[in-house]
Formats: sequence, C-alpha cells, structure tokens
Amino acid sequence: MFKSKVFTGWYFSALLLWVVLFSQFNSIAFFIAHWYYAAMMIGGAFVAGFTPEGGGAVAFPVLSVFLKVDRVLARDFSMMIQSVGMTSASIFILSHAQTRIKEYKPLLVFVPVCAVGTLIGFLLLQKIPVYIIQAMFLSLSATFVITYYLSDHRGTQETVNIHSRLDIFYLGLILIIGGMISSLFGTGGDVVLYLLLITHFNMTAKKATRISIVLQAAISILGYCYRAFVDHGLTNYQIRTWLCAFPVVLFMAPFGVYVLARLHVNWMLRAIIVLNLFQLAYFNFKDPSLPKLEASVLFCAILACIFYFMLKKMAAKHRETNIQHHAELATQNSGTG
Repeated sequence: MFKSKVFTGWYFSALLLWVVLFSQFNSIAFFIAHWYYAAMMIGGAFVAGFTPEGGGAVAFPVLSVFLKVDRVLARDFSMMIQSVGMTSASIFILSHAQTRIKEYKPLLVFVPVCAVGTLIGFLLLQKIPVYIIQAMFLSLSATFVITYYLSDHRGTQETVNIHSRLDIFYLGLILIIGGMISSLFGTGGDVVLYLLLITHFNMTAKKATRISIVLQAAISILGYCYRAFVDHGLTNYQIRTWLCAFPVVLFMAPFGVYVLARLHVNWMLRAIIVLNLFQLAYFNFKDPSLPKLEASVLFCAILACIFYFMLKKMAAKHRETNIQHHAELATQNSGTG
C-alpha cells in the first residue's frame, strides 16, 4: 500500500499534522469520552475507499439516526472527515503506478459544477424537515445498490466518453443534483455520479468508484471550507471530534481502495446492500412514526423505479452492442475462411 512515494509522503505528513493539531486543540480525555467517533469511522472510512459511497454514508446515519446528533452537525462531520479520508484515498488512487491520470481529467470540470450545486443546496435546501432528509438519504443508498446488484448490466469502459450535447446535459444536471444532495447529507454526490457513469457512460464499477471518490473528496474539502470560512458555522466541539477520527480515516480510506483492487465487485455490492438495509430498517423501527414510514416507502418506490428502468435500458443497450460485435466477428471469420 505504501509503494508510492507521493502517497507515503502525504500519509506521514498528514499524520504529523494531526499530532500537532491534536496537541493544540484536543486532549486524551476528550478522545476517550468520544471514542465512538473513531470507532464509527473504522468502517465508515473503509466504505469511503471501498465503495462509491463516502464515509458519510456511515457517519451521517449513525450520528443523525442512531445517536440523535443534530442533522447539521452530522452533515458537517461527514464532510469534515471525508476531507481527510477521501482525500487520502484519492491521493492513493492518483499516485498509483498503474493509474492513467488522463482518465481523471474530466474531474477538472466535474468538481466546479458539483460545487455550484453544493452552494445552491447550502443556501436553499436547509429548511427541509430532518426526517425527510434522513428518509431520502437512506432510500437513495439502499434502492440504488440493490437495483444495480440485481441487474445484469456491468460496464466495460474505463474512460468518460462524451459523444453529444445530451451527454454534457446529463453530466451537468447530475453533478448539480449531486452537489445539492451533498449539502444535505455531507455525501451523496458520489453516488449519483457513479450511477450515471455505470449506466449512461457504460463504465466499469471500479473505475466509476474511483472517479466518484475523487469527486467527493474535493466537494468535502470545499464544503468544509465553506462552513468554516464563509458560514463560520463550525464549533470547537466539531473540530475536536474531527481530530478524534482523523488518523483512522487517513489510513482506512486508502486501505479500502487497496482492498477494492483485489476483490470481486459482487462482494463489494453485497457489503453495501447489508449496510444500507440495516440503516433503513433501524431508521423506521427505532421510534417509528407514520410520516417516517410514508417518506421511506415513497422515496424507495420512486427511486427504485428510476434506477430499475435506467439500468434495464442500459443493459439492453449493452446486450445489443455485444450481439452486433459477435455478428461482426462471425462475418469476418466466415470471410477469412
């Protein structure tokens, strides 16, 4: 995992920075009292590097749903911790010897467009009731990964190939929506970009995951900076909890990327399904209410239909392409014979 000099330099420099910050702004007593932040992110950071969902996919529901932490605090922590973990994973990805940097150049456009969506979300969407935000996030995560796992579509492309203005429109729309989602949950932009890449652009799951990770890392850094320097909305308590989990995500997120490269993609999908179903079930059965259940059922039904038909359409297109390819090969072989 430490074969890259760039990643190794980053890792130990960031670790040294953490030691300095922790000694100045935190304490062992606070860390012991808030141990669950670090424990939670052992799994959360691994998810951030191993899947198209950021570490906020664990941090946001655990804090907001399980521990009853204020939704804004849970959102901020998700962004803050991803600014370390997903950045660490991104540097690991981009500095890997087998990485072709040109395959990630579209991110130079993706990031600022998604950042616009995040800013719109910060300014316009923060008054939505908390239970609706929670239900929307958990439904989005669960329905997407289940429909993708059950579909027979698997992408083949390693690059983002843009062929028309419609492709540009889809990318712009999804990136804006993804940024708005990230403004609510601290994560989520990576999920919707991943969906578009594996369906409309027919990309492989692993490459789409890596591009999504780098996008969410950048959006998390920008979101963290916005909350700290524009909103002035971060408290000393939030900084201290961030420092509790800092060294955990610094290692576990790139470790997730390292494992992803060596594991079959179906195992990745099964792991996400179990995680998301558990979160959705807990949300509805812990302090149950009719509005929560109605919101969950409605979002699940709508999103499942959208994802199912998108993946079905892409699978049919993929099969048609394969049939044409085999027919061309058969024609060439018969002509040669």
